[in-house]
Amino acid sequence: MTAPAVHLWRLLKWGRILARHGALRGIERDPLTPAPVRRLARIARFGARVPKKPRYADAFQELGPAAIKLGQTLATRPDLVGEEAAHDLMRLQDALPPVPFDTICRQMEAEFGRPINALFESIDEEPIGAASIAQVHRAVTTDGQHVAVKVLRPGIEREFTRAIDTYQWAAAQLEALGGEAARLRPRLVIETFRRWTARELDLRREAASASELAEAMEAEPNYVVPKIDWQRTTGRVMTLEWVEGVKISDREALHAAGHDTKALAKTLVHAFLRQAISEGFFHADMHQGNLFALSDSKIAAIDFGIMGRINRRARVWLAEILYGLITGDYVRVAEIHFEAGYVPAHHDVGEFATALRAVGEPMRGLPVKDMSIGTMLEGLFNITRDFDMQTQPHLLLLQKTMVMVEGVATALDPDINMWDTAAPFVKEWIRSELGPEAAIADRLVKDLKTVARLPELIRNIESRYPSPGGAPPSPPLKDVEVVRIGGLRYVLVAIISAAIAVAATLLLT
Repeated sequence: MTAPAVHLWRLLKWGRILARHGALRGIERDPLTPAPVRRLARIARFGARVPKKPRYADAFQELGPAAIKLGQTLATRPDLVGEEAAHDLMRLQDALPPVPFDTICRQMEAEFGRPINALFESIDEEPIGAASIAQVHRAVTTDGQHVAVKVLRPGIEREFTRAIDTYQWAAAQLEALGGEAARLRPRLVIETFRRWTARELDLRREAASASELAEAMEAEPNYVVPKIDWQRTTGRVMTLEWVEGVKISDREALHAAGHDTKALAKTLVHAFLRQAISEGFFHADMHQGNLFALSDSKIAAIDFGIMGRINRRARVWLAEILYGLITGDYVRVAEIHFEAGYVPAHHDVGEFATALRAVGEPMRGLPVKDMSIGTMLEGLFNITRDFDMQTQPHLLLLQKTMVMVEGVATALDPDINMWDTAAPFVKEWIRSELGPEAAIADRLVKDLKTVARLPELIRNIESRYPSPGGAPPSPPLKDVEVVRIGGLRYVLVAIISAAIAVAATLLLT
């Protein structure tokens, strides 16, 4: 177990970097930040040249690979870090100096247990991309297939383990303060981050995600997932089919190649909706750098390290919420939030419906190009505190991805309306999932399963009764000892550690 002094030393170093980039300013200005913490945040930046506008992304970039990934996670939480910080953190790029090719070769040979030329006829020494966790090289296999080879950076697992250990410790200190910090569940945020990272650090899991998504998207032929070369894939090396296309981010190249950007935008939106609503398993990193335009308005996706999964009950609720906001049925949207357990029962449904109306109505009647799901989500985040809505981990990735997809689609077609594009798909899915035929089928299946489990239900009915909340249970959190030492001097040390923990992990604004 890492000693608290080690955690403090790491947090002090990180906090100083954050201070130099102005990333502690939000803590000082937030009225919900305890006064001692605000004062200590000022001390942390003492003597630093603080820019007028905070540079959150630059600060996390300087902190290193683990912080880059944490920053990308926090970018999904405007309710936690504030709109300004979340927006700036979206700038975070994985681009880092590449590892020397000789080191990469040794890593690959150690993984496969044989020389590189036994697997690849050729491999480019210069990587086509070098990210915080891995880098990618173009290659040709011994059987003539053009592939992309993704290789983990040597020692990256050890670096992430150390950093996450300190993040968990800091989050526990913060959550122990209670109040708003406890409601935002920082330990759960870090646990979610740890699980995302575990997937990215095991390339076999990423390969399995790509394979599963390819099967799920067979009904959407315009969305292409590269095939995995399992014979050349291990935990630290992944080989997949080479995609020859134009990056969605390169507008000039798209037009030069004659691509229909409006059709590409619609393809992207439909693919996301099918993944998130129909399948409940979606690519959660659909930014422009991971998407390529192919012929016939097809889109190919890469980088499946971050995937989202939502159970059927939650998908039904989400579809109804989205459709209710589209149609202006705020009472039904409010009722769903209470049925799902997103809003505690002691609040009033009517009051919550009114708050939702305040979010939705300003967008109704606007020009098509000005209607934004991203804006709607920002409004929803603003009312979570008033209604004691706790973090729903299974929705974090969906919220992030929805905003990301809308941004990419709007860049392709400025006149696209996510509401109009989504409404027919959502309406049809609700009809098929909640219509009379689906209800009868669900009832038959449910009754048969209940009869089959009747002996077990009788023996253990309370523990087996399904939770009414609908959200999957939170993952078990690591036991972390909270520092509680008597004496004024030691209390001051504990407060300082909590303040630095706030700065290093949450950037509250």
